[in-house]
Amino acid sequence: MKFATKAIHAGQEPDPSTGAIMTPIFQTSTFVQASPGKHQGYAYARGKNPTRNALEKCIASLENAKHALCFSSGMGAIDAVIKLLNPGDEVITGNDLYGGSYRMFTKVFERMQIKFHFIDLNDAQNIKNYINKNTKLIWVETPTNPTMQIVDIAACAKIAHENNLLLGVDNTFASPYLQNPLDMGAHIVMHSVTKYIGGHSDVIMGALCINDDKIHEQLAFIHNSCGATPGPMDSFLVLRGIKT
Repeated sequence: MKFATKAIHAGQEPDPSTGAIMTPIFQTSTFVQASPGKHQGYAYARGKNPTRNALEKCIASLENAKHALCFSSGMGAIDAVIKLLNPGDEVITGNDLYGGSYRMFTKVFERMQIKFHFIDLNDAQNIKNYINKNTKLIWVETPTNPTMQIVDIAACAKIAHENNLLLGVDNTFASPYLQNPLDMGAHIVMHSVTKYIGGHSDVIMGALCINDDKIHEQLAFIHNSCGATPGPMDSFLVLRGIKT
């Protein structure tokens, strides 16, 4: 499918109970179970909700990803990524980050003994000067918010793969229409869905897109356990926003 077709149709099937062509807003917290653990794929809406599931499939398709997870904000999505790490781990990231990301890294996660190197990423080779045995993640934002600096994703991916590091890319400003970091070797793509994907300034949401099954499993566990999940009404609005 081409991009426009994905935006209109990906992840969305007519509702089997009514034939509704548009994904219904499943405004429910719980789902009936025939017996404990025996259900139709949905048990409690923090874990999974059909409206959100349709949105996640659509966003995954736009990013050429196998999996997507939607969060209640972009910061909730980034928070989940950093929670893959342990005290003592180190992150290499840019010196021109979105202010919310910088605040989270320095005011929240540095207190938990995760170290961040804020470096000039205009030359990706600069990353090599900061890699050590504790390095676990390279976090790239491109174009940066708000100064629009550009980082070479493919070059960062090459360094990440050579050193067995995760590469996460904040793709908010380019959007999936202009850039697909997974195709260039990234492991995780983050979006503030609030911006171009939602498109109407009426929803706060974030998303992560992943191809690797193990990374997805780890993030999905954090997603459900920590609870930064969006509601079905917001998911419906973003599905509509993607179409427009």
